Amino acid sequence: MINDIKADADKRMQKSLEALHTAFNKIRTGRAHPAILDSVMVNYYGQETPLKQVAGITVEDNRTLAVSPWEKNLVPTIEKAIMSSDLGLNPATSGDVIRVPMPMLTEETRREMVKQAKNDAEQGRVAIRSARRDANSMIKELLKEKEITEDDERRGEDEIQKLTDRYIAEVDKALKAKEEDLMSV
Repeated sequence: MINDIKADADKRMQKSLEALHTAFNKIRTGRAHPAILDSVMVNYYGQETPLKQVAGITVEDNRTLAVSPWEKNLVPTIEKAIMSSDLGLNPATSGDVIRVPMPMLTEETRREMVKQAKNDAEQGRVAIRSARRDANSMIKELLKEKEITEDDERRGEDEIQKLTDRYIAEVDKALKAKEEDLMSV
């Protein structure tokens, strides 16, 4: 039973870490990365569709993304969708390819993005601690129902704490890497 609780907590903590990585991908750095456009939705025959499902997104150089729509008639729609997204990007169309240059980041913008990254990391830590709290309460419930001994309870809580510490360390490591990425010119 404790192993089931531990496995469930592990799965929840892993999902929290994945959510953090997704949030970090949305924070744009000075370099071009296709994940920056993941949140852009395009009106495709009356249906809001993710950009990556209607076009190929490649990194042309360090500071430019190239978006190649599968259908030529989508070029103006995709360009408009990128412009209206809250990413602050200005695409330029040349024929069938839409080029999206990444603007240079100012020092102030970098600091704001680091602040956002720290906020996202803290939300990840809170989610991980929440999974720990839920797992520990389930273990206490098993003890109360006399399905496990006090030694089993202590052992289970220690294992959950080790799991929590491991995931918190992963969050800290990801935050440090993102900060270094944002602050490098």
